[in-house]
Amino acid sequence: MAATLDWISLSLVPGLGLSGFWRLIDHFHSPAAVLRASRQELLRVKGIREGQVAGLSDRKEVVARGEKELASLTGFGAAAIVFEDPFYPVLLKELPDPPPVLYVLGRRELLGKPSVAIVGSRAATAYGRRIAFSLAQSLANSSLTVVSGLALGIDAESHAGALSGKGSTIAVLGCGLDVVYPKQNSVLYKKIAEHGVLVSEYPLGTPPEGFRFPARNRIIAGLSQGVVVVEAAKRSGSLITAQMALDCGREVFAVPGQVDSCKSEGTHWLLKQGAKLVQSLQDIIEELGISVPAGEGGKSTNAPEDLSGLEPDALVLLRRLDTYPKMRESLLEASGMLPGRFSELLLVLELEGLVEMLPGDKVRKIT
Repeated sequence: MAATLDWISLSLVPGLGLSGFWRLIDHFHSPAAVLRASRQELLRVKGIREGQVAGLSDRKEVVARGEKELASLTGFGAAAIVFEDPFYPVLLKELPDPPPVLYVLGRRELLGKPSVAIVGSRAATAYGRRIAFSLAQSLANSSLTVVSGLALGIDAESHAGALSGKGSTIAVLGCGLDVVYPKQNSVLYKKIAEHGVLVSEYPLGTPPEGFRFPARNRIIAGLSQGVVVVEAAKRSGSLITAQMALDCGREVFAVPGQVDSCKSEGTHWLLKQGAKLVQSLQDIIEELGISVPAGEGGKSTNAPEDLSGLEPDALVLLRRLDTYPKMRESLLEASGMLPGRFSELLLVLELEGLVEMLPGDKVRKIT
């Protein structure tokens, strides 16, 4: 516990920063030795400035801050995993700037399991959300842990898909563990805390400020064997995550989208740069060399049921649809049905998970 306290205390020193922290560790070899060092010894370390060590002048205050954080974590039901802890993820240590401390809430053993990240646009399309959910569910059913950032859109669908499968998920936050962000994901946050694990490098109470999310993205990439980008604009945090994944030797995958969709410009750019194209779970596990346990093929548990229960008119309407969107008005005209009957059958097909309604009054078949 003393070593854990030293790591937390040193990481919380104001003004030190991540680079300053690791410079001191490289020189003194342990947080305890840093905390014992004099001001003169600290300033002799190459690259360390006066402002970075000013917060170390009162060792009692430094340790008291760490003790307070540990007590708060215990009261919240969370824990701290420091860099030298056996639970600290081995893959994360390969980052050039790994977090000295991980604050976790939930099943911390998941941090050592084989995992794949899924990231993408917050303002995702219906197509992107569906693909993210299905792909995450397939990965989870293949005993892989799905990593994402608990943002709206692709992240949220990825976590939800993993939780609906046989596996679990890791949510990496850009704020303290006790800060639910965004608020719309509060229910998902609770489910992940119960069945997966929430992870942050920030102490409790840290607000979700913009500059923290690129830093959060490096942890998503670092924890994973590969990163799958489902939808992304040309300039987006998802592409930053993909670049970070490449920088630390991870595989990058991209899901193709419609050629005229701005939401897929980033993924198509990645494919041009050599990212592995993903059409199914198999593309991921083959590239990563992962062996799926016998009897587990990653099949989606929300696949369409036997169509024999549908009435004939509904089947006729379904056969007129394609995976490419069609205008609802033209479909109604081609069906020859009365508008009320047409709407009734379309609703039945939607509730059965066989079709989805798209913006612009369009409808498409779900394969």
